[in-house]
Amino acid sequence: MPSGKRARQQRQAAAATAPPPVRSKGVGGTRARQASPRALAIAGGVLLVVVVGIVLGFALTGGGGSGTDTTISHSGSGGVVSSADMVNLPAVGDQSAPIALPGAPEANNLFKGIPQNGLTLGDPKAPVTMEMFIDVQCPVCDDYEVNHLPGVVNKYIRTGKVQLHLKPWAFLGGQGSQSFTGRLGLIAAAQQNKGFQYAKVLYDNQGTEETGWLTGQVMAHIAASVTGLKLAQWRDDTNGPDVKTTASAVDQLATQNNVQGTPTILVGPTGGKLQVASGNTYDPGAVDQALAAAVANS
Repeated sequence: MPSGKRARQQRQAAAATAPPPVRSKGVGGTRARQASPRALAIAGGVLLVVVVGIVLGFALTGGGGSGTDTTISHSGSGGVVSSADMVNLPAVGDQSAPIALPGAPEANNLFKGIPQNGLTLGDPKAPVTMEMFIDVQCPVCDDYEVNHLPGVVNKYIRTGKVQLHLKPWAFLGGQGSQSFTGRLGLIAAAQQNKGFQYAKVLYDNQGTEETGWLTGQVMAHIAASVTGLKLAQWRDDTNGPDVKTTASAVDQLATQNNVQGTPTILVGPTGGKLQVASGNTYDPGAVDQALAAAVANS
C-alpha cells in the first residue's frame, strides 16, 4: 500500500508530464485550456483517482484492522458538506489523529506561529505583499504549494518580510464545478484563521481535476486534519452565505485584474502596486526573483 510520500511522488510524476494549468479570462470568460486535456483527464485521471482513494482509505483506517470503516467515499455530496459527511470525525481537527490525511503534520507545522487573519498570512506590517490566485483543482497550483511555497514561508513570511494574500479563484468547469464548491471549505477554514493549513492538506492530497474527487466528505476529512479547527463551525460556515460572498469577491477581483490563470502570483510593496511575477507562464524562479528584489528595495 503506497505511503503519503509515495502518493505525492506519484502525483508529482504525473504532473511533470502533464500540460500547464487551465488558463481563463475570468469567470464567465472564454477559456483557452492549457491544462490537462480532456483525453488525458479521462485516460490518466481514473488511475490517479484510484491511487488517491486507496491512500486516503489507508490513512483513515490505519492500514486495516477491525472497527468502524471510515474510508472516504468519492461519491456523495459533491462539495456541499452535510451532516453525513461528518460521521466518525472529531469535534476538533487534529493533525496526529488516525483520521488525519497524509501530510497533515507537515502542513500544520509549516504555518505554526505565523499570524493569520482570514486569507492573509504573515505580519501585517511586512513591507512586501505577495498575492496568489489559486484554484483548488489546479495541478500546477499543487506543484507550487507543495514544492515551492514552504521555502517562501520559511525565508520571507516567517521572518516578517512578506505577507501573503490568498485568493481562492474558481474557473475550472464553470458554475457548479468543484472549483466553486471546493474552495468554500478553504475559505471557511480561513474564518477560523486556519485556511493556509487547510489548503496545504488539500494540495498534499489533491485528485485529478474535474473527476469529482473533491466531495463534501473529502472536504470534511481535510478539515479534520487541521489542528484546532472546529468542525461544526467549519461545516456551517462552508454552507453559509459569508464564504460565498468572499468567493464571489475573489472571482470579481480576478476578472477586474484580468487574471489569466492559476497560479497567478503578484508581488510588490505593501500598499503599493503589485506586479505579476508568474502568470500565463508558470515560473517559480521568477517569483523567487521578484520577492528577493522587492525585499531588497523595501
